[in-house]
Amino acid sequence: MVQLQESVQMDIEAFFQKKVEKDPRIHNAYLRVYSETHGVDISLAAGPEAIHAQQPYYIASVSKLFTAVLIGQFVEQGLCSYEDAVSQYLAPEIQDQLHVYKGTDYTSEIRIKHLLNHTAGLNDFVEDKPLSGKSIPELLVEEPDRTWTPLETVHWAKANMRNHFPPGGGFHYSDTGYHLLGFIIEQITGLPYHEVLKRNIFEPLDMKHSHFSRTPSIEASPYELAKLYLRDKNVTDQESLSILYAGGAIVSTTDDLLKFMKAFVRGQFLTADTIGRMRSDCGRFFLGIDYGYGVMNIKTVPILMPAKYNCWGNAGSTGSFLFYHPATDAYLIGSLNQFGYGQKGIRIMLQAAEKLLKATK
Repeated sequence: MVQLQESVQMDIEAFFQKKVEKDPRIHNAYLRVYSETHGVDISLAAGPEAIHAQQPYYIASVSKLFTAVLIGQFVEQGLCSYEDAVSQYLAPEIQDQLHVYKGTDYTSEIRIKHLLNHTAGLNDFVEDKPLSGKSIPELLVEEPDRTWTPLETVHWAKANMRNHFPPGGGFHYSDTGYHLLGFIIEQITGLPYHEVLKRNIFEPLDMKHSHFSRTPSIEASPYELAKLYLRDKNVTDQESLSILYAGGAIVSTTDDLLKFMKAFVRGQFLTADTIGRMRSDCGRFFLGIDYGYGVMNIKTVPILMPAKYNCWGNAGSTGSFLFYHPATDAYLIGSLNQFGYGQKGIRIMLQAAEKLLKATK
């Protein structure tokens, strides 16, 4: 077993260092590979700006899995239902002209489940091209001191974006939808979203170095926040990052994320039935990736994606990832901290899984 551990450690570390060194746009990157079954526990940092393997970093859209877990908790407590119309929870000013498509207002038909699995047909204020003017990524870089509240962001999206189809009529990834889930969580609890995260997840799991952006963690990390890049510009301390909310504003470490994912996989937060629904009620994200309630399922595609790579979790556009790989009973966690690197992060995660598979077969 010791020889296996050393062999896997060396192989994965060399692979990860090489991947990072070959890409000058990756300034800092992190990788955690953990399998209790095989006695593997690897924690790595790479890149010229990386300080320590346990540096806190923005986990980007991996945050959506946390939001989905909170909603799952409320469903189990009878505080809401996946089938509930979102109009029950949203203020009139938010609902006004929220989902107009081809001249028809479909706002009243949006269900909570539609927001969770991106089937509401709503725009995505991050990735969609605006009807006119500059995109959100452009504004974030060009107006670094601009503050965005969640409400202002949704109003901007309503004024500048088009919607894509009636609720339930397809799949379109939507950060706008996850902003709405943040509002729903606050309406159900009467608390700010970040406080619900802390009470329901961070504190129970002793995730001491995890927090919502611009709020304190339970315990200060000894390491500075890893730098985050957008179009290769350091945006870590820009006020414009206030645009992040229930779909992308969590800061965490690979240690803390391991605690969260282990608890989720083992049913510590939610029942098996709820987890099953979160994983099975899916829309088609990409070929080989279905998207459930905050959960990405990487699944078999003949020839292209063998069953041995099947895993589930979530990933972000910054190259962040948090997955459980059943074939090796392994957790794969990390980030590349560069916007636009979502697919590259997933590839690196799957390549690490491949190395673990070869070593443990």
